[in-house]
Amino acid sequence: MTDAAPLKPKPQLNDIVYMRDAVLFEGPQAPHKISRFWILLILASIIAAAGVVADSTATVIGAMIVAPLMLPIQGTMLATVLGDRSGLFRSLFLLVAGAGTAIGIGFVVGLLTVTDVTAATNSQVAGRVSPGLIDLLAALATGVVGSIALVRRDIADALPGVAIAISLVPPLSVVGLTLESGVPDESLGAMLLFLTNVAAIIGTGIVVMAVYGAGRLATPPRDPAVLGRSRRNTAIVLSLMAIVVVVPLTVTTVQRVQDFTDQTTVNAAAEQWVDGTGWSVVGVTGGSGAVTVELEGSGDDPDPSTFADALRAQGVDPAEVEVKFVPTHTVELGVGSGE
Repeated sequence: MTDAAPLKPKPQLNDIVYMRDAVLFEGPQAPHKISRFWILLILASIIAAAGVVADSTATVIGAMIVAPLMLPIQGTMLATVLGDRSGLFRSLFLLVAGAGTAIGIGFVVGLLTVTDVTAATNSQVAGRVSPGLIDLLAALATGVVGSIALVRRDIADALPGVAIAISLVPPLSVVGLTLESGVPDESLGAMLLFLTNVAAIIGTGIVVMAVYGAGRLATPPRDPAVLGRSRRNTAIVLSLMAIVVVVPLTVTTVQRVQDFTDQTTVNAAAEQWVDGTGWSVVGVTGGSGAVTVELEGSGDDPDPSTFADALRAQGVDPAEVEVKFVPTHTVELGVGSGE
């Protein structure tokens, strides 16, 4: 006979008391938790705004680690699952007030900068003002990890990674900076990224808590009728959140794909147009009916009508494309100079 295989230990789950203490601002320690939240939030907002202005990825990542906004978001999720109205309102208040503070700090830092901070001049801004469905996918996966880390003790060490993966304070800093720079459309894009991450954390957290049966552990036990209404209301809220987030993300994704297609088409036509003329294509930028082709070289300008005909053949309106010529010439120092 062979010995029976040892049973695998079940994952150790955190109890409701632990989870409430981890993400809800209540109890005797509430003043201490709130003061810590505000200290870390203000510092993280300053670090994030400075990192965005300096276009420093390392600094922005540091702000992600320090930022405490994950707590009220998860607190909102847990309070929703447990039917704790006071905890829900408290968490929502801290979330909204914290987000407003981060935006305000970003705006003030923008006032102190010499130049405007926009997507055209800053990669940190450019990466946060045009979110798409891929950002939602990343947010959903990160939200699941964060929720499971809250429930299970054996993977709680993953929380620092979650803080880095989920982008909360940096998009808010971008909202403030771009508002101050006078580009509200970019501010809306950054706010959409923030709301996408918030919705993903709350939505996936509610699902994870349901899988682990956290709702049944509420104290005191909830009436079945009340629990049923709560579940229906939660389903409605999740559906509305999905619509509010998914629809604009889908529109943005489709637009980005169209812009990429237009740029690729125009670039191919431009390469053929300047072949053998002494000019070369430096880059093709823009989209949505405003594509710019930048050329660099010397010699006579190539015939623009040829390029226009090539664009029409590819289904692109030439009126939506402009060409910038950047002439270059070489000066050989020392030629003809005396020794």
